[in-house]
Amino acid sequence: MDRLRPRHREVFSGFTSAEIKKLEKLLEKSGEEICSKEFCQKIAISFNRSAGRAGKPLIKWMEVQSWFEKRQQEQPKVIFARNSGKNESETPANCPNDKANENSPMPKAGQKIADLSELEFEAKSSKDGAWYDVDKFLGHRFLGSGEAEVLVRFVGFGAEEDEWINVKKNIRQRSVPLENSECHKVKVGDLVLCFQERRDQAIYYDAHVVGIQRRMHDIRGCRCLFLIQYDHDNTEERVRMRRLCWRLT
Repeated sequence: MDRLRPRHREVFSGFTSAEIKKLEKLLEKSGEEICSKEFCQKIAISFNRSAGRAGKPLIKWMEVQSWFEKRQQEQPKVIFARNSGKNESETPANCPNDKANENSPMPKAGQKIADLSELEFEAKSSKDGAWYDVDKFLGHRFLGSGEAEVLVRFVGFGAEEDEWINVKKNIRQRSVPLENSECHKVKVGDLVLCFQERRDQAIYYDAHVVGIQRRMHDIRGCRCLFLIQYDHDNTEERVRMRRLCWRLT
């Protein structure tokens, strides 16, 4: 099977109509946390994994935060003053900047946040050990060992390629392609998803970063070289940033 992800980043050109509707709902339901870095990151990741953004530029969390800031400034909030029968109009303050939220705690386990769009997943095929995007889950079953499996339909493939996949071992949230500006985040020892190009195939495998050669960036973007070792066969290869995806789990 072949699974390709966007190889080159486009410039963000705006939210889709579906994304705007979801943002507007979040704006109505959420409180002060709506402009926090963590909250906006969750929304950006959710949008980037949605089917509606396939083939479109990735959204950055700052763009989500900027949208909320602008809308909050445009829509004054009506409040009732204490000990007065009069209504007073108050325009909400701007969202706090990133520095104010850098040390804010992550949501605790079980804590409810506003509904986000459904997450997207990837699954590891037993046929070649590579990871492919999940289109839909068609069913589930439990083995005698008690482990759960789901019947997966892969993106871009028909029913003949459906597979039963172990949920615990081989299903995870979809990995996100790294951007040129994020190369400094990659460290030796990191687990990544790497696009492996061969004459007979071009698919994604898990790999570990075993070496990094930092280079100056130019108009083409990141020129750093990453020495990675594929987990499935222990072979090593030097690759550029555009072939790496960030593992979320």
